[in-house]
Amino acid sequence: MLKHKKEIYKEAMRVTYVGLVINIVLSSFKIFAGFFGNSNAMVADGFHSLSDLLTDLIVITFLGISEKEKDKTHKYGHGKFETFGTMLIGFILFVVGISLMFSGILTIKNILIGIRTTKPLLIALIAAIISVIVKETLFWYTVKIGEKNKSSSVIANAWHHRSDALSSIATTIGILGAIILGQKWIILDPIAGIIVSLLIVKMSIDITLPCFKELVENSLPENIESDIINAIKSVSGVKDLHNLKTRKIGSAFAIEVHVKVNKDLSVEESHNIATDIENKLREKYGGETHIGIHIEPFYQ
Repeated sequence: MLKHKKEIYKEAMRVTYVGLVINIVLSSFKIFAGFFGNSNAMVADGFHSLSDLLTDLIVITFLGISEKEKDKTHKYGHGKFETFGTMLIGFILFVVGISLMFSGILTIKNILIGIRTTKPLLIALIAAIISVIVKETLFWYTVKIGEKNKSSSVIANAWHHRSDALSSIATTIGILGAIILGQKWIILDPIAGIIVSLLIVKMSIDITLPCFKELVENSLPENIESDIINAIKSVSGVKDLHNLKTRKIGSAFAIEVHVKVNKDLSVEESHNIATDIENKLREKYGGETHIGIHIEPFYQ
């Protein structure tokens, strides 16, 4: 494994372990504050934070596998393990969003039929506000590292932190409304929760869909393929190209192409052109890019 790649892996794992520790402490505090602060919403929010622990463990597990070197059974590397882990995170987010939605609907139903809930205490409000601040900060820290290192699983985990911050905002609204405005306004909590749950469901789809496309071998977007074609054509000696095939393997691209060169060139000269193309593409898309070039003679 290259030194640079090792540093990227360590940085991604470091931010995930930081999130793991924060989630353990924060979820424990939120459940405690909800229980002693008479807030069912905060207890539920605390268990939502526990789901972040699961996604942290998924990132740690699948990111570790994806960074393994190529072997006899994985000659393209293990990049798709990270993609699969990212899709799992998206699925967990979807389940969390749906469960929060049904929880909010059930709470509204109970309020409308006259089931009274205990007025929450100040400790529950404090826990909700702390959760919003901590998880939003953790989101920005994690997404920055994920985007820097082009790690889809770390970025997906960051959005799970954001979903926790959003659910805590809903909880804050409900608790604050019940404390300041009185018992009849406690319905604000589940209403806000349902709105947040819809945002989380959309977030989960945005995370899962690209992973699904990658796992079923979708080609790269047209704009990227167009850039690849232009990069190849800019190499001296390239007369034409066709049969371009592309896909994504984890954070790396796989590119296969047939390139036409002057029919009178020697094998060595044609090979040098292919090498120049490889260097050009790896310079543009990273050293882990998988490239297969078939050289053909060009006839006028």
